Amino acid sequence: MPGRYAMGCYLGGATAARAGDESSGPALLLAGPVLTGSPASGPVLLAGIMAAAAVGGPLFGVLLDRSARPGRLLAAALALYAAGLTAILLGLERLPFALTVLLAVGTGLAGPALSGGWTSQLPRVAPPPGLPRATVLDAMTFSLAALVGPALAGAVAGAAGAPAAVAVSIALIGLALPAAWALPAPARSAPSARPPGTSVVTDLTAGLRAIVRNRPLARATATSVVSCVGQGALLSCWPPLGAAVLGGADRGALLLSAAAASALVANAVLARSTGPPRPDTVPLARRPRPPRPDTVLLGGALLLVLAPLLAATGHPAALIAAALLTGAAEGPQLTALFAVRHREAPERLRGQVFTTGASLKITGFALGAALAGPLAAWSLPGALVAAGGCEALAVLVFVCLRDTAEDVAPFPPPGAV
Repeated sequence: MPGRYAMGCYLGGATAARAGDESSGPALLLAGPVLTGSPASGPVLLAGIMAAAAVGGPLFGVLLDRSARPGRLLAAALALYAAGLTAILLGLERLPFALTVLLAVGTGLAGPALSGGWTSQLPRVAPPPGLPRATVLDAMTFSLAALVGPALAGAVAGAAGAPAAVAVSIALIGLALPAAWALPAPARSAPSARPPGTSVVTDLTAGLRAIVRNRPLARATATSVVSCVGQGALLSCWPPLGAAVLGGADRGALLLSAAAASALVANAVLARSTGPPRPDTVPLARRPRPPRPDTVLLGGALLLVLAPLLAATGHPAALIAAALLTGAAEGPQLTALFAVRHREAPERLRGQVFTTGASLKITGFALGAALAGPLAAWSLPGALVAAGGCEALAVLVFVCLRDTAEDVAPFPPPGAV
């Protein structure tokens, strides 16, 4: 049965893997120009990894669902990701750049293992009564990685060079391998709804149908993907905002750290509300019920409409407030998305639902960042308004896909079984 050590092992491995992932992007952005002499090489490598992740997610999810030992498959994917980063680092000085980009594309195929692949295994680690709180803690690992990863990459690059920053990212992913390998296997007694002899293509189609035909799952997926387009657009605006309002583009990175810290705090509050009550606290009957994850998902998008518009005012205090508001929205929104997936995903398709969702979000984020970059160079307020417009569109998507029936309660009352 899942135990406290198992949950600690899961969170430790997830944090290490995701911190390695978060640090690898900035590290490659720094290492590419240093090792090739071309300023465009870093963004091209990062784009190759992100584009491939959009393709690799559904296929990896199918393999994860079909595996008798998904933890070992997850560990193999992490090892391939780390090996791919190593090959990119070595290839930048020794191979034609076009071949190195192909290595980046191949590496990105395993990218969803670090996000959706981990989270899909959470029900095998956390007992059902503790799953809501475990979901919050899992989402917090993303915020912690976003806070620590880029800062670590910058510090190591400054002290030992950009290649060393890539090496640290590889080492962090390597630290997660034992935790992935030790993840519990599916119970042998658990019934399987998969017909015998089904092909990978059949399972792939079934997973996509499961997302599209389940109204709450389709709504959460579509809303989060459109919201990620706005988040990617806003990300592209932070450096020029730092330069225009705070006196330096590097201070835009501090705004990202502020957003990540705010997300951690918001999810910590949510974790407290979903945890089991202590004997000395208010009785369960008098405690307010936690909000439904569907409601939190919508609320996060609404707050993210306001954040870029607040930043567009150009006032330093408003800019800091926008960064804090962004984190306070994104952290619980991610937790809510995970809760909806855990609630709605069929057991035999759980891995595919999570990794496909992660792939779609990566695609949306990359699209928003790519479109907002040139727009911000032309008009920074225009790019911020566009980011807010994407979030408004996410709200509209949620409303249009809203079910007439009342949603199932998402975060059970604290202590409920």
